Amino acid sequence: MRGFEELVAEASGVSVDGWDFSWLDGRATEARPSWEYAGVMAARLADVRSALDVQTGGGEVLALAGRLPVTMAATESWPPNAARATALLGPRGVVVVATPDEPPLPFADGAFELVTSRHPATVWWDEIARVLEPGGTYLAQHVGPASVFEVTEWFLGPQPEARSLRDPEAEGAAARAAGLEIVDLRTERLRMEFSDIGAVVYFLRKVIWIVPGFTVERHRDRLRELDERIRRDGPFVAHSARTLIEARKPGTGPGA
Repeated sequence: MRGFEELVAEASGVSVDGWDFSWLDGRATEARPSWEYAGVMAARLADVRSALDVQTGGGEVLALAGRLPVTMAATESWPPNAARATALLGPRGVVVVATPDEPPLPFADGAFELVTSRHPATVWWDEIARVLEPGGTYLAQHVGPASVFEVTEWFLGPQPEARSLRDPEAEGAAARAAGLEIVDLRTERLRMEFSDIGAVVYFLRKVIWIVPGFTVERHRDRLRELDERIRRDGPFVAHSARTLIEARKPGTGPGA
């Protein structure tokens, strides 16, 4: 294995735009949920007239869908990702709107038959309910509770209060409070492995909420300790948490 400084320098210099993790091939692994969200989303998109993908990132997941509805929009708040999504999805007729990840969504009431989102940073249930047409569906894969907390707590120490966040039952209750009916709600914990310290640095630069405020210089001592542990004991193991949630807005839409 290459030295600590070389691995860290390499991972610090590579672009982290978009939501493509192929740079980690051969360096980190993560098991996938049994429901295969991208495939489920693609099937739903092929069967509706209008849809919105919220917090689309670089558009990589939405781009996997073979068929998109006639009216297809996406939102993204980070300018580099919005630019990537526009370049990737624009040729397929998707309107990508650069907007903050906070309400209101820049769309009319009842504008969409389907709203999707993969790993949204925040979920504004009232807004989702507002832009769904009666009978419309919200289908999403959320980050679940205590996801990758082995990494978080390695750098930040114990986080007992944060462990209770993103509870799926609480999310279901919030959806119901916004007037939606829960159709499906399930969570899985999935094994992750980091095989070198460069993979950890890249991951933390890209998934910024795992260790808020992460920088190599600020966390160099713990990075070096983790590098020594990986060299001695093998890959660092963590566990992601993923929640599949499907919620329906009561009523009968115009496409019924």
